[in-house]
Amino acid sequence: MTGSNKVASKPSAFMAAPGLPEKQSLVRLTAQDGFLVNGLLVTREYQKIEEVLGIPILLQIHGLLGHFLARGTPRLLPHALLEQGFSSLSINTRLASAGQITGKGILDDTGKDIDVALEFLAKAGFRNIFILGYSLGAAMLVHWAAHRQPENIRGLILEGAAFSGPDSKKSRFDRYGSRPTYQEIFEKAQALLGDDPYHSPHDEVFVVYRATGPSLEPLHSEIYTYKTWWFMVGPEAHGAMIYKHIGRIKLPILLIRGEHDPLTEPWEPVALANLAREAGNTAVRVRQIPGAQHDCMENSEVMLREIIALFSQYSAA
Repeated sequence: MTGSNKVASKPSAFMAAPGLPEKQSLVRLTAQDGFLVNGLLVTREYQKIEEVLGIPILLQIHGLLGHFLARGTPRLLPHALLEQGFSSLSINTRLASAGQITGKGILDDTGKDIDVALEFLAKAGFRNIFILGYSLGAAMLVHWAAHRQPENIRGLILEGAAFSGPDSKKSRFDRYGSRPTYQEIFEKAQALLGDDPYHSPHDEVFVVYRATGPSLEPLHSEIYTYKTWWFMVGPEAHGAMIYKHIGRIKLPILLIRGEHDPLTEPWEPVALANLAREAGNTAVRVRQIPGAQHDCMENSEVMLREIIALFSQYSAA
């Protein structure tokens, strides 16, 4: 279904009164390749961990900036969920905190960060795990889910998901007359990184002017290394092309998009949902969040209603 903001009136078994006492725990996890993943676990206060293990918990995958820098969903959603009685774990992957500038933020490797976060939740005993990917995080999440086919996850939420991140980025570069152009960056990256970009010992930082707007001001500029650009938004960045992977996911999927999102078009979540359904996934729905832009927390009431409906439908007893 598309274009509707109504959800079933089925009451949630997990709803709780607002004002729950909050427990926050900083989490430090080590991914398989040694990368340190920082996270924030938010639950209600408890005497024993068993008291919250059956409550749905949302693993949050951030967009470009990471959870400790971003506005909107990454920062606000955990506490809004807690007011409704739900827990969350927000992690900073290797693409957070300037990973695209340091060269550490290879999108295809972020699956290792998701892996270790889920291992932490599983070992703790959480039984109803959902995952939300916001913006670029939606691409990380879909790429991960398509290649892992996890069995202990109840459902996925894709917020502000682009049909193809590289195509969207190229379109914006072309629209604003980026300096250098998309093609010029590709040619330089190809020459610098060689035949094996992932293992190439060569990399450099560069600035794209007029990347997100028509001026040369810093606000409209972006910074990458050639290697992070290659795997995030280049024409060979297959990991960021959600349409290539979503058909392999069999988990329930909720796609949400802000009504006034300037970074995605209304057709994109619909087209992604159709690809998933054509591949046999019948548990897919699309919701537009009225009054919101790229960040659906601009209409937190409707966004929360959609997420809670997913929790209610697919959580195990």
